[in-house]
Amino acid sequence: MSTTSFSKRRGHSPFVRVVLRILANPPAAVGAVIIFLVFFAAIFAPVLAPYPYDKQDLSAVEQPPSAAHWLGTDQLGRDVFSRIIWGSRSAVFVIVMVTVVNLVIGLPLGALAGYLGGWADTIIMRLADILFAFPGLLFVFFIAATIKPGILEWAKSVGLSDLARSGYLDYAVVIIALGVIGWAGLARLIRAQVMSIREREYVIGAQAIGVSTWQIITRHVLPNAMAPIIIALSMGMGDIAMSEGYLSFLGIGLQPPAPSWGNLIFENSRYWRSFPKMIWLLWIPGAVLAAVVFAFNFFGDGLNEALNPEVSD
Repeated sequence: MSTTSFSKRRGHSPFVRVVLRILANPPAAVGAVIIFLVFFAAIFAPVLAPYPYDKQDLSAVEQPPSAAHWLGTDQLGRDVFSRIIWGSRSAVFVIVMVTVVNLVIGLPLGALAGYLGGWADTIIMRLADILFAFPGLLFVFFIAATIKPGILEWAKSVGLSDLARSGYLDYAVVIIALGVIGWAGLARLIRAQVMSIREREYVIGAQAIGVSTWQIITRHVLPNAMAPIIIALSMGMGDIAMSEGYLSFLGIGLQPPAPSWGNLIFENSRYWRSFPKMIWLLWIPGAVLAAVVFAFNFFGDGLNEALNPEVSD
């Protein structure tokens, strides 16, 4: 008996049916497990990591994996496993914050452009077109490289030198850079969904009885457009993780000793010539980052199939 027919006979809720469909899709299920583990590691990093991420032990430099250091140590004697665990916290924080920024900007702008049309649609979509005119990743690099010196100088000028050295402003730079361009694609998707829904009978009926524009958008239009939005957000999280890794790798994202999978790859990139000696220092963070990116994409594909309205219940 298929998962769909089983859930239908048992009278499961729509949420349970979606979960069962995802579990019936092996790549999506594996992706969901990896995503859960990454978020779990991010939340409980202080408990799960056996060592502080910045603790140096110069008597145990570049040690191979052992019982004391499960993934070995780097050139400063820091535990690689602990730094990868703490790196998950950095990745999850950036993913969540950039997604929130994209929603805060893209959701209302896309909804207004699709529902109102006219000059509002023209202005919002031309702004999006300007962002689309540049290669996405290159534009992120440009924004991060240009705003970071200004933010650091401003922090020092107002007496926040400790904050500038703490690394928290590095997170702000990454979030701003990724959020500035990330909303455009989401706004375009929302606009297309809203334009198809605004002609439905229940929307026209709400307009006829005098319901305000904002209430129609929030109560009638957006709730019926959420499925593709959720799918786009879930798949976009993998791109955010990859972009954060790129920025840190190139030195314009999170800076050492702040743990990031991108700067772990950069710090150990010189070992690619030493195969097989010490090569795990480069491969392990690279494999973790790749697994997370693939996990979000597989989960997004599975979520797309689970929420597809053409799939019969």
